[in-house]
Amino acid sequence: MSLPESAELFLARQVERLRRIPKKKRIVFPEGEDPRVRAAAARLAEERLVEPILLNRQLGEASEIAKFASLYAERRRAKGITQIEAIEIARQPLYRAALMVSAGEADGAVGGAVNTTAETVRAALQCIGPRDGVRTVSGIFFMCVQDRAFGHDGVLAFADCALVVDPSADEVAEIAAAAAHSTRTLIGAGPKVALLSFSTKGSARHPCAEKMAEAVRILRERVPDLDADGELQADAALVPAIGASKAQGSSVAGRANTLIFPDLASANIAYKLVERLGAAAAFGPFLQGLAKPMNDLSRGCSAEDVYSVAIITALQSEEG
Repeated sequence: MSLPESAELFLARQVERLRRIPKKKRIVFPEGEDPRVRAAAARLAEERLVEPILLNRQLGEASEIAKFASLYAERRRAKGITQIEAIEIARQPLYRAALMVSAGEADGAVGGAVNTTAETVRAALQCIGPRDGVRTVSGIFFMCVQDRAFGHDGVLAFADCALVVDPSADEVAEIAAAAAHSTRTLIGAGPKVALLSFSTKGSARHPCAEKMAEAVRILRERVPDLDADGELQADAALVPAIGASKAQGSSVAGRANTLIFPDLASANIAYKLVERLGAAAAFGPFLQGLAKPMNDLSRGCSAEDVYSVAIITALQSEEG
């Protein structure tokens, strides 16, 4: 099945942005022996988009292992990690890739073609960690739909579809702020952030809906200039006529390009339904809130998936 036009345009814009960066970004691939990764890396190098670094299961030089082991031991000192344990960790390509990013020897990492999401995220959190001031690392998908009237030219951000199972109101607000940043820097649009529920503006009374209303209040306190609203039902967030009916006066209702879900279950279900029933293209998940970028692939990914994730990862390293 061919990609929606919105997806082709979205990816073309990312490639063009990457070409404008004077110095090529170094992206490390811990699963460098996988044929999909090798094919994507070859294409990225041939098109001069990034400088790929392929790792394999061979141990590497003893001095290099020792260097990364020391870095890992320092980062995990509070957990009581011994030097011997740190050496064993540094020998693993997934952790070595994350430590290379942490040390500045690579600008970003892309893993998960062979390793599980849990393993990839764990390496990112332990070796890179969150950005200063960030308490909640989350995931975001860019959904490219057939009807370009939705979102920004058919592209919407969905968060968090990957990591935080049952976020508190405070965590929802932090996820929303991170997603707004991603919308601005990667979609290239002014974020219009809708915090979703089964209720619009108090039409139903339930702790789940009230959590999203509280998250909006927290978000507005922290980022007062952000165009955000909620709680909104999905149709009120996306369809102008319904938004005008259910949330009169809202600058987000009917115009949303960034959708924030109340929990992982609803977010994950929503993106898969949109992808499969709506013939949309899903780019992601990309991790938000890390000090430096490291992203996860599906183990069922294609070489094209690896290619596109590497492009977004390189742009994340540029935006900070």
